[in-house]
Amino acid sequence: QVQLVESGGGLVQPGESLRLSCTASGSIFGFYQMNWYRQAPGKQRELVARMTSSGMTNIADSVKGRFTISRDATKNTNYLHADNLKVEDTGVYYCNLATSGGNYWGQGTHVTVSS
Repeated sequence: QVQLVESGGGLVQPGESLRLSCTASGSIFGFYQMNWYRQAPGKQRELVARMTSSGMTNIADSVKGRFTISRDATKNTNYLHADNLKVEDTGVYYCNLATSGGNYWGQGTHVTVSS
């Protein structure tokens, strides 16, 4: 059974940065895709970034140029780097691991951008 634990959220001012972490435990085999979603209050969940097991990445247009995704395979950890944060980036950020054996979600980490 795979478990995902997220961390790194918090309250920041516009223009500041955060690094969100998602650490996976358990066995992961074969091709997989790690996704970062966010859900703003009253809005649908939105995919903001993803990385495949081969290292290919994709960033949503809404955050392109400000957000990046990376990983440290030695720590089984995936990161979402969020720079120049805006008020509209406020929400709960979730990591999601999609594998051939299942689809797993973290508990979510809150990001609040406010002056």
